[in-house]
Amino acid sequence: MKHPLERLSAPQQRRLFWVSLALTLTCVIVFAVSGAALTTASAPQGIVSLQMAGSVRRAEAVLAGWDTTARSAAAFGLGFDYLFMPLYATSVALGCLMAQVVLRRARWPLASWGVMASWGVWLAALFDALENFALTVEMLSGVTPPWPQMAWICALLKFALLAAGLVYAFYGLAARLGQSLS
Repeated sequence: MKHPLERLSAPQQRRLFWVSLALTLTCVIVFAVSGAALTTASAPQGIVSLQMAGSVRRAEAVLAGWDTTARSAAAFGLGFDYLFMPLYATSVALGCLMAQVVLRRARWPLASWGVMASWGVWLAALFDALENFALTVEMLSGVTPPWPQMAWICALLKFALLAAGLVYAFYGLAARLGQSLS
């Protein structure tokens, strides 16, 4: 099944890739600055500690360690993440599609996996949205099952699919660099 971004011409893909990548990196900086208050003894990895809590007890411990400033930062981050999702999904998906072209030309293994990897990254963004919904319910309504478990499962799937897409995109970059050195 073709990915919608494949309908773009190669120059359009490159332009959209660079724009979405620049915006993605800008969002990463915003998250780093705004999320600093989320790193506490009960949440050594900031918001990721809440995403990966996986149980009522651990999620309650993370939230209990956050003061009003941290909770506000978490709420901002959860909302801002809905802007971030399409940006990172687009930049990484385009990276996968561009990698596929390079890998096919170079006749490297796994060249045909680019479309699957790009769909996987978009699926990661969907899991990210579901995870954020679960975290928002926890923050607004209290921590009860199944929300910590749902957030954990969605976070695991998101991170796995995103990592697979990034690995594939960098695999294509390695092929490209290999061509340049030949």
